[in-house]
Amino acid sequence: MSEVLAAQAAASTTPLPPLKSVLPPWPGEQIAVRGGEVFVRATPWTGQVDGTAGPRERALYVHGLGGASTNWTDLAALLAVRFDGWAVDLPGFGRSQPPPRGRYSIRGHVHAVIDVLEHVRRQPGDGEGRPVHLLGNSLGGLVSLLVASRRPDLVASLTLISPAMPVYRVPPAFNRALLLLLVPGIPSLAARRIGAITPEQSVRAMVRMCFGEPSRVPPERLEQAVQEMRERSEQPWADRALTRSMRGLITSYLRVGAANAWRAARVISRPTLVIWGGKDRLVDPALAPRLADVVPDSRLLVLDGVGHVAMLEAPEPTARAVLGMVEAMDEATCREPQAAVDTPRSVRR
Repeated sequence: MSEVLAAQAAASTTPLPPLKSVLPPWPGEQIAVRGGEVFVRATPWTGQVDGTAGPRERALYVHGLGGASTNWTDLAALLAVRFDGWAVDLPGFGRSQPPPRGRYSIRGHVHAVIDVLEHVRRQPGDGEGRPVHLLGNSLGGLVSLLVASRRPDLVASLTLISPAMPVYRVPPAFNRALLLLLVPGIPSLAARRIGAITPEQSVRAMVRMCFGEPSRVPPERLEQAVQEMRERSEQPWADRALTRSMRGLITSYLRVGAANAWRAARVISRPTLVIWGGKDRLVDPALAPRLADVVPDSRLLVLDGVGHVAMLEAPEPTARAVLGMVEAMDEATCREPQAAVDTPRSVRR
């Protein structure tokens, strides 16, 4: 293995609010995007724990395959000391309607996130007109990386939590039958089979697959997830969204040139934090240092014992790493002339 060039993530010492109980989901609303609407939850800025104001910026959270905006409830609460937060339900997930013509492509998700970023940037108040801190997990991490490579003007920093980077072998946690999703007609059949699984069975399977230590998930959080799964099962497009998004993800791995995610990672011009769980069963943790090496201005955090969803399983270490990156950006801004800070870096094409 080549020498790891990325810096290790620094943990902020900023006091964080305690997470003593299972928080309810944050409220939200439908936001117009090209071709339709998506549901977006909002987590209001709180300021510092001691009551002082402190910096106030904006963040957008993007969930993974089969997830929803509620995946970010705890992390958004912690980061509210610094950010006004928005968490999007990608088209067809959570409370969002399916995309136009039912096309669940990575490109479509990228367009939806760009539209939501522009909406967030337009909102009046502190941070209006400024770039937004973008955080994504799994599928949402891949989408966020592509957004940052194409629209750096919208992105202040990038946090990638176990992003679904292209790999060319099936992870052990997956059934090889998933590759059949590339065959026309198979996604509809798979959706019908998924629809026969109860919400309780689905949640238990997802916890086993996504968490490094499933036994640590609070019973209240499991019940909350089951209730959310029940609501989702009532949506006629829910299972189709999952299977066709998986097909779109696998198809995206075959792209070459500028559309390839690894090539896009090389032109990221914003400070980037790569977070991975050391017990991730879905995306090989060995990809973590590789990705951190590829992104020009990156720092890396691997969390021992954590699985695929660090923002759910280890929200405080995740929050401290995010704040550590942003605070380092503050220090860099103080050291550099303002003109140099405001001028985008040249990127290699």
